[in-house]
Amino acid sequence: MHRMLKIAIYGKGGIGKSTVTANLAAAFAQMGLKVMQIGCDPKSDSTSLILHGQEYPTVLDLIRSEADAANIVLEDIVHEGYGGVLCVEAGGPTPGIGCAGRGIITAFDKLEELDAYEVYQPDVVLYDVLGDVVCGGFAMPMRAQYADVVYIVTSGEKMALYAARNIATAISNFRARGYAQLGGIILNRRNVVDELARVQAVANELSCDIVADIPRSDHITWGEDAGMTAVEAYPRSEVAGIFRNLAKRLLEAGGARG
Repeated sequence: MHRMLKIAIYGKGGIGKSTVTANLAAAFAQMGLKVMQIGCDPKSDSTSLILHGQEYPTVLDLIRSEADAANIVLEDIVHEGYGGVLCVEAGGPTPGIGCAGRGIITAFDKLEELDAYEVYQPDVVLYDVLGDVVCGGFAMPMRAQYADVVYIVTSGEKMALYAARNIATAISNFRARGYAQLGGIILNRRNVVDELARVQAVANELSCDIVADIPRSDHITWGEDAGMTAVEAYPRSEVAGIFRNLAKRLLEAGGARG
């Protein structure tokens, strides 16, 4: 049976989890691995840097617009980007109608129905998940058949750390069901006072490590302006090296787990 490493990247909205996820996807792809990146944020921009800004309908868009949702095929919802990364966006509800979490459940159901994992057989699956609310659909990637491990992206800002604690509490509450476990914290710096100490204190509280310390970097910004990850656009930059080292670390941790 094909062994997949399934990682969920959680964090509050706007904390940079999509940037982290996309750069990780690019780093894994550069290592020769087949990667699938699934955006589980209603903004539907998780895979934008991998797809160089090209937009495609989300799973929910297709289900809403298709007279017969049964006609949807994998090629409608899975799009290949940089390094062969397979990109999927769950999508969000029509504003004011419906629940964003429900959209994730619908998208996951459609991927399963179409045997996406069996057809593509990715080595690494990355779920990019909004962590402001860890209810219903937003908790779905933590379930046993989806992610093996969750990493939380945070800065030293108060609300980001508050969200990190909430996400960790949800993981802890699911432990008895054999769901995903907490792999550690990814510090995405915002240059707040005593940032490392603040994040380290929360990591200690949650009994986990800071697995990467990502500085504020012009190479990330310049890459994004060009519609690319820093790993693709500036492979020799310090920050690209940090993402490649993080990818190796997550792979090693996954191998030890498997």
